Amino acid sequence: MKILAVDTATKSCSVAIVDKEFLLAEVTAVSQQTHSKHLLEMISLVIKLSGLNASDLKGFAVTQGPGSFTGLRIGISSVKGFAAAFGKPVVGVSSLDALARQVSFSSYLICCFIDARKGEVYSARYRYTGAILKKESKDQAVEIGDVLNIINEPCIFIGNGAVLYHKTIKEKLGELANFAAAEQNIIRASTVACLSMNRFENNDTDDLEAFVPRYLRKPDAELKFHKISDHN
Repeated sequence: MKILAVDTATKSCSVAIVDKEFLLAEVTAVSQQTHSKHLLEMISLVIKLSGLNASDLKGFAVTQGPGSFTGLRIGISSVKGFAAAFGKPVVGVSSLDALARQVSFSSYLICCFIDARKGEVYSARYRYTGAILKKESKDQAVEIGDVLNIINEPCIFIGNGAVLYHKTIKEKLGELANFAAAEQNIIRASTVACLSMNRFENNDTDDLEAFVPRYLRKPDAELKFHKISDHN
């Protein structure tokens, strides 16, 4: 089953094609530019590198959030466009689930942090039970201190939020704090594809028309609007 996956949840942009457990092609870039500048070109390149035609794809997977409001909109609208054009199904994947999947097997608690700005992170916690990665908390937007206050065991931190708040985490948790390798902090589209595979195989796909980003909180512009309205 050949799946094209896209991630645009953070400053990195990644596109991959995976055939079951085999990676056929992947391109990842980190840029200060909006993902709309290069995403379609990256999709075309990955299809070319894989030796496939777009019609050979069985479906599309994409990070649904949480993450950058603009980035998520760009990735999801692009994937929805391709899915509609080729009549293929779509599966949304949590960006935090993708990060957790990139941690090699460990007996430590795994805590994923994506920068949500203004001192907050998008976060979820995971743990391996045997060889199975289990999710221990729901995706949430939270102040970093609220997460660190409840961790009292060795923990691996991963994601761009873990990089951004490395010093804060280390000062708070000391030897309990461990950090993923630098390259693991960037979400890979191949990980997104692998996470989606079971859902495609079980025909558990998302409704294309109703498929939207999972922001977890309102965009800043909307928050400012409500704040102004409340004062009037």
